[in-house]
Amino acid sequence: MATKKSFLTLKTLRVVLAVCFFTLITFFFIDFADFLPIQFHRLAHLQFIPAIFWGSFVILAFLIVLTLLFGRIYCSVICPMGVFQDIVAWLSKKINKRKKYFFSYPKNILRTCLLGIFIISFFASINLIVSLIEPYSAFGRMAAHIFKPVYQFGNNVLEQIFTSFGNYTFYRTEIFFDLTSFLVAIITFFTIGFFAYKNGRTFCNTVCPTGTVLGFLSKFSLFKVRIDGEKCNHCGSCGTKCKASCINSKEGKIDYGRCVDCFDCIGVCNKNALKFLPLKTTNSQSKKINSDRRKFLTTSLFTAVSMPLLLAQSKGILKPDVRARKIPLSPPGSLSADNLQKHCTACHLCIGKCPSNVLKPAFLEYGLAGMMQPVMSFENGFCNYNCTQCSNVCPNGALRPLTVEQKHTTQMGKVQFNRDICVVVRNGKNCGACSEHCPTQAVKMMPYKDGLTIPQIDTTICIGCGGCEFICPVRPARAIFVEGNRVHQKATVKLEEKAQKVTIDDFGF
Repeated sequence: MATKKSFLTLKTLRVVLAVCFFTLITFFFIDFADFLPIQFHRLAHLQFIPAIFWGSFVILAFLIVLTLLFGRIYCSVICPMGVFQDIVAWLSKKINKRKKYFFSYPKNILRTCLLGIFIISFFASINLIVSLIEPYSAFGRMAAHIFKPVYQFGNNVLEQIFTSFGNYTFYRTEIFFDLTSFLVAIITFFTIGFFAYKNGRTFCNTVCPTGTVLGFLSKFSLFKVRIDGEKCNHCGSCGTKCKASCINSKEGKIDYGRCVDCFDCIGVCNKNALKFLPLKTTNSQSKKINSDRRKFLTTSLFTAVSMPLLLAQSKGILKPDVRARKIPLSPPGSLSADNLQKHCTACHLCIGKCPSNVLKPAFLEYGLAGMMQPVMSFENGFCNYNCTQCSNVCPNGALRPLTVEQKHTTQMGKVQFNRDICVVVRNGKNCGACSEHCPTQAVKMMPYKDGLTIPQIDTTICIGCGGCEFICPVRPARAIFVEGNRVHQKATVKLEEKAQKVTIDDFGF
C-alpha cells in the first residue's frame, strides 16, 4: 500500500533506480576508455524492442510480467529515453516553478497508426523507420553523436591542462563526426526535448511504440495508482503534477494506458486519496477492459491484413545501388548485410564502442532502408585482429557474439589489388606497407623487377580487416582494398611452418 506517508519511499526508490540505469547505460555509450567492463552491455539487452529483435523471450517475459504487476515501470526506470524526458521535465520545473500539467485525452488513433507503421516496417525490414521512432535506438544516437563528442572534448581540455603541468593522467582522443547521424541525433534531441520541456511525456504517450504496447498491458496491471472516491475532493492538484497528462481529476479517473508510475501525484494529495494498490475490478471497469481488448484485436487484424500489401510494395524500391564499394562491408558477427538490416535498429552502441573507429553510420551503402546502420570504413583505422567489442555489445541480434578464435576466421570481405596504380609499378619504388599490416599473410611481397617487390594476394586466408587498405599510400583510390562479402564466409587458416629442430654437435666453424 502506498499513501502520502510512503510517497517518499516509492518515488525515491524509482528515482534512484532510474538514475542508476540512465547513468550506467549513458556512460557505457560514451566510455571511450573502457572504464566500465564489457559486461555492462547487458543493460542494453534489457530494452524492450532490442529484446524482440534478438528473440530474447526471457527478457521479454520479464518485462511483460513486470508491466502486468506494476504498470509502466519500464518507461520510468529502465528506458533511457523515458528518463531523459523526466530530466528535461524536472529542469523545466526548476526554471518555471509555477509550471503545471493538465489532463488531455489520449490520441489513440495517432498512436495506433504509428504502432501499425512500426509493426509493418519491422516485418518488412524497413529498419530506417523502426530506428527513428524506437526509443532506445533514438537515445543511443543522441549518446553516440552528441554526448560522447562533448565528453571527449572535455577530456581533451583536461588533457591539455594536466599535460602542461607534467601530469599525464588524461590522453588525447580523436573526435569523429558523421554529419547525417549527427543531424538526426540533434533533431531528435531538440524535438523530444522540446515536447518534454513543454508537456512532459508527449513522445512516450503519442509516438513511442514501446509506450503504446506497454500502455495496453498496463491497463491490466495488478498494482496501480488508484483514486479513492470517498476521500477525493477533486481539487486537481494531482493532475497538475502528472507529466503523462493522464489524470482527469474532475471525473476522478486515471488513464492507466498512459500512466508511467512516476508517483508525483501521490505526494501532492492532501487528502491521501491516491494509493498504489492492487486494482479492484468493478463491473464498469471490466466492460471498459473488454472494450479495450476488442479495439486492440481489431487494430492487430487490420495490421495483419495490410502488411502483405505494403511488404510487396517495399520489395526492390528502397535499395538503390549507391555504394562506394560494390558490396558494403558489414561488421563482424553480422553474418550478412541482409541479416544486419533485418535486426539492426541503428542504436550505434557498436559504433561508439569500436576502439579503432572502423564502424560508421551508413548513408546509402545498404540502400535507404539500411540508412544509419553500421558499415565498415577504413578511413580512420582498420578492424583489430583480436577485437570483438562490437559483436559482444549488440542488443538486437544484428551482430552475433564472436570469440577471438571465431573472429580470426570470419571473412567479412576479400582483398583486391589494382596492380596498375601501385607505387611499385607506377613510381618504381618499394613500399610493402600493406604486407606489413596484414595479420593473416593474405598479402605477401614477391619479387618484381630491378630488386623491387610487389604485393601478391591470397583471398582464401583474407578476413577483410582493412589493414592493407588503411595503410596504402595511394590516393584517391587505394591500390589495395577490401571488397565486401554479401554473406560472411570462413577464411582458411594458414598454418605456420614449424621450425625444424636442428641439433648442433659442435661449433659451426
